[in-house]
Amino acid sequence: MSDLRLRTIRAFSRTPSLRAAARKHAAAVSAAAVVEPAEKQPRDPQMPKGHSVVDSAIYCDGRRVASPDSLAETYGELHQAPHSLAWIGLYRPDRRELASLAQEFDLHELAIEDANEAHQRPKLERYGDTLFVVLKAARYRDATEEVEFGEVHVFVGPDFVVTVRHAEAPNLAAVRRRVERDPELLSRGAEAVLYAIMDKVVDGYAPVVAGLENDIDEIETEVFRGDPKVSRRIYELSREVIEFQRATRPLVGMLEQLRGGFQKYGVDEELQRSLRDVADHVTEVVEKVDGFRELLRDILTVNATLVAQQQNEEMKSLAIASSEQNEEVKRISAWAAILFAPTLIGTVYGMNFDKMPELHWQYGYPFAIGLMALVCGGLHQIFKRRGWL
Repeated sequence: MSDLRLRTIRAFSRTPSLRAAARKHAAAVSAAAVVEPAEKQPRDPQMPKGHSVVDSAIYCDGRRVASPDSLAETYGELHQAPHSLAWIGLYRPDRRELASLAQEFDLHELAIEDANEAHQRPKLERYGDTLFVVLKAARYRDATEEVEFGEVHVFVGPDFVVTVRHAEAPNLAAVRRRVERDPELLSRGAEAVLYAIMDKVVDGYAPVVAGLENDIDEIETEVFRGDPKVSRRIYELSREVIEFQRATRPLVGMLEQLRGGFQKYGVDEELQRSLRDVADHVTEVVEKVDGFRELLRDILTVNATLVAQQQNEEMKSLAIASSEQNEEVKRISAWAAILFAPTLIGTVYGMNFDKMPELHWQYGYPFAIGLMALVCGGLHQIFKRRGWL
């Protein structure tokens, strides 16, 4: 075994007697915390692969030396090779499996509870010689133009790595293949596996950033084109950006915590450089996501302004149309009044009565016509002065 590996184990490990005592104590605590009250006896850890164990492997000097089919076999293989590393990958494990892991690896009950419940925010916690890391993976769905989020919980100890997933993303099989192709990286210990997982998660953010950027460009076009459905799309995209921001922003502090422990825990120099590179990528992603949120806020403001302008234009058009309609009504009303006068006079003189004034008068007809013309002309002048005609 290399001197580097020995330094790493010494930095993380307790003495054998203390470790054994801690495991016994963790077993009692975990059983009380996770096993239902009706179950008095702890469950046998013999759990066949395929239930929730996606892959389990023992590595020595960076190479896979065993592929156990159950948790119990993994524990046995690890005990037989004290200078080896176990990597157990779980997918939606039940409480009993997590309790078995807590008993074997002295995992803290709070971390086990978080891993069981899922839906945690990204964080990094240190419990003695074990790190507990929660990471949010993301991937962009081109078909629906949506961001899908996953979650992975990672337990990192002196001689083990346990990964717990509750969603399809991230694809840790690809991470395992990558580190297995690089025995030199894997020989650096459990921290190398943690680095590879974090690097995979952060690299997965790049397509999401590109997809969101493309969606924002499309939204800008729709805003200035006056698409009425763009407000809803801005709202939905803003929610995705906020969720993405919640997944990425905590990573900055998490990586700062890891970097702060480089010297204390004797982390390999190459791993330090790799983690700094991951930190740079995270910072770049966080800055872009912050920019997306501000840009969407500005787009929403511009859209509201354009909608208000459009509404003002519509109101102005309605006002103009209403004014024109009023003018037409005035004209119609004026002509109706003008035409009503001769109708009234003609109606009066059209009555079939024998005794009516001027009925048999020689000038009665010209008088009636003149009266009609006089009344109509007077009404016409009045309406014209008032602007109705």
